[in-house]
Amino acid sequence: MTKIYDFDELIDRTNTQCEKYDSREKIFGNADVIPLWVADTDFKTPDFIVQAVKERAAHEVYGYPITPDSFYEAIEGWLERRHQWTVNKETIQYAPNVVIALASIVLSMTRPGDKIVVQPPVYFPFFQVIEGNGRIVVENPLKVLDGRYHFDLDDLRSKIDENTKMLFLCNPHNPGGTVWTRQELTDLGNLCLEKNVVVVSDEIHADLVFQGNRHTPFANISESFAQNSIVAMSASKTFNIAGLSSAFLVIPDKQKRLLYKQFMRATHLSSGNFFGLVATEAAFKYGDEWLNQLLRYLEGNLQFVEDYLATHLPGLRIMKPEGTYLIWIDLSALSVSAKKACELMVEAGVGLSPGFLFGTGGENYVRLNMGCPRSLLLQGLRCMKLALENR
Repeated sequence: MTKIYDFDELIDRTNTQCEKYDSREKIFGNADVIPLWVADTDFKTPDFIVQAVKERAAHEVYGYPITPDSFYEAIEGWLERRHQWTVNKETIQYAPNVVIALASIVLSMTRPGDKIVVQPPVYFPFFQVIEGNGRIVVENPLKVLDGRYHFDLDDLRSKIDENTKMLFLCNPHNPGGTVWTRQELTDLGNLCLEKNVVVVSDEIHADLVFQGNRHTPFANISESFAQNSIVAMSASKTFNIAGLSSAFLVIPDKQKRLLYKQFMRATHLSSGNFFGLVATEAAFKYGDEWLNQLLRYLEGNLQFVEDYLATHLPGLRIMKPEGTYLIWIDLSALSVSAKKACELMVEAGVGLSPGFLFGTGGENYVRLNMGCPRSLLLQGLRCMKLALENR
């Protein structure tokens, strides 16, 4: 009999060293604000992961870990089942998390002064790991057409020069929720091949794709794309285990893989956290049914937000996400700036991520995290209504 998971359960996360809740005073100046901002969910970590971690914790020696073959086998099985992508163990490389992986790629495969393309508005650590490590950000802003984002390949072509070494791809896209089609990725990948630009594809939201859409791993499109790319993934967003610090890269090209491995050895970042290793393995071995149920719940949350805004805040427009648990909301129709609207919402009791954080094109938006019980989501939406009706 299939177990039914309860995503409506409210869980008190305060005073658990939780960034989402215990940083509210610091971030918003209000310790009681409903936090619909940072991208982790308020759903209980699945029982099969909790049990696996407890079993490992029961052995009361927490020394240096190794990465077992079963970790790689779980990843291989998951990618084959969920994405029809066959990968070999030797191409899989451990990383503490995706952002550290991106920084490690930048440091190991580029030089100070090299240019790296980002496509804003986009996950803001992209900018930080480039600029913070002495490389130059080249912006290739996305275009909005028919209510979703699209690549601007003409603009990209015009901005690539001999110093442009990489492109950071967000696939699926955060914050817009766009799930890039195979054709879109093919067009982008062909241009990058032509210009000798390596594609680094952040696919941390790969498993969170809604009906009618399909995630395409960039490296699975063709062998030439595989050799010209690095894919970063993790179970952290899907299964709410970001605090256990475990991610991985798929690096098909031997030379890029060697550079990464040398850097990880030199920085001693490669040994891992055995709770994270155990959790990732359990997630990918046993998580299919849980994820299927989660996706149905998130689709219900999305419809709930759409209906609520249409009824109570019809001036707001959402970019309907094709994946992720994030909703990108356009506030440009309001008579106040998006920055002021965020301040009003905090005063009313709800905290969202302001769009300007995501760079060019995000100035009139806010990002709402719908990965929470529907009752909590309703509270947050009511606070938004209160704030924007009384502005």
